[in-house]
Amino acid sequence: MPPTFDAESLLRGVALRVTRPRVAVLTAVHANPHADTDSIIRTVRAGTGDVSHQAVYDVLRVLTSVGLVRRIDLPGSVARYESRTGDNHHHVVCRFCGFIADVDCAVGHAPCLTASDDRGFAIDEAEVVYRGLCSDCSTAQQRRAPASS
Repeated sequence: MPPTFDAESLLRGVALRVTRPRVAVLTAVHANPHADTDSIIRTVRAGTGDVSHQAVYDVLRVLTSVGLVRRIDLPGSVARYESRTGDNHHHVVCRFCGFIADVDCAVGHAPCLTASDDRGFAIDEAEVVYRGLCSDCSTAQQRRAPASS
């Protein structure tokens, strides 16, 4: 059985004060992987009432800086957030509906961290984005395609 999510313990574990907005934002990100800021704000407000946009932005910045949340900046998309951190995973994005899913490194121990020329950088993260059609969109497209004669 997977361990239960405990936002308060996670916050204390990185020496952050436990506050209602921090717990609400961390819980929202954990429950909604790859959510954008507006979605997180809606989720937080549904659970805790009135929390300002700025408070959510501030909490996301703090949670990202301490490593409890990862900000994902996909080309052509608004920033998104996830609670899966520290494992250098990647993402697959549907070109049609925008669905995003996690994808582990393809082979070996984080092979994407070995750059052909690191230019002196101590590389600790790589971002690979796979794009295509998710299974639902691919199936729908096949149904719409005219039969060839």
